[in-house]
Amino acid sequence: MTLRPKDKSIHLKRNNVTNQTKKGNLYLVSTPIGNLLDITLRALEILKKTDLVAAEDTRRSGILLKHFNIKNKLESYHDHNKTQKTPFLISKLIQGSDIALISDAGTPGISDPAFYLVRQAVQHNICIIPIPGPSAVLAALTASGLPTDRFVFEGFLPPKKKRKKKLEHIAGETATIILYESPHRLIRTLKDLHEFCGDRHMAVCRELTKKFEEIVRGTLTEVRENFSQRSSIKGEYVLIMEGAEKTK
Repeated sequence: MTLRPKDKSIHLKRNNVTNQTKKGNLYLVSTPIGNLLDITLRALEILKKTDLVAAEDTRRSGILLKHFNIKNKLESYHDHNKTQKTPFLISKLIQGSDIALISDAGTPGISDPAFYLVRQAVQHNICIIPIPGPSAVLAALTASGLPTDRFVFEGFLPPKKKRKKKLEHIAGETATIILYESPHRLIRTLKDLHEFCGDRHMAVCRELTKKFEEIVRGTLTEVRENFSQRSSIKGEYVLIMEGAEKTK
């Protein structure tokens, strides 16, 4: 497939055929998952030129903007205020403001409330423009050594309710499985995966692109033993596990 740039220079679009009323554009801007050098030139331009930046965590995003000397207005947009903030952001877009939406890290819409705003923007015929870039899901998958031709992203396992049902579903999945996990639940999740799925091969990716980046590969037994022997478990984790064997 041949890709052609839509513009010869980086600028905010105003020529979308479905956006004839001069509404603003909603930009879904991917930001670094750790190493700030991973941000793209296009992402920097959009963050500078939009009318405001909607961020999942304004304190964390403020550090990013300050690092690149970007002085733009920040509005909080997260799971706890999305129902209140969405009408405000939609009204801004309808009035012609361009908005950049960013998550804590990585690509908006992956385990964050971006979908809620995007769905509302679609219903209001607002132009939505993805600005691709870093993604913990894809970074972990490609470095795992496990098959990449088919994969499913399950996000975080439910901590209590419906956890067993989700594990039973995962156990029958034949594609490579991708999960997020927090440090205080890592050992429990590895134990549960072994119980429901057997001793499959997997990769546990910790602190990707950061100073203490680490990828531990092996069977579930080996990986669980590795982390169980540690005095402390810290960081952010992406788990990649091979899928179930296909039945004939």
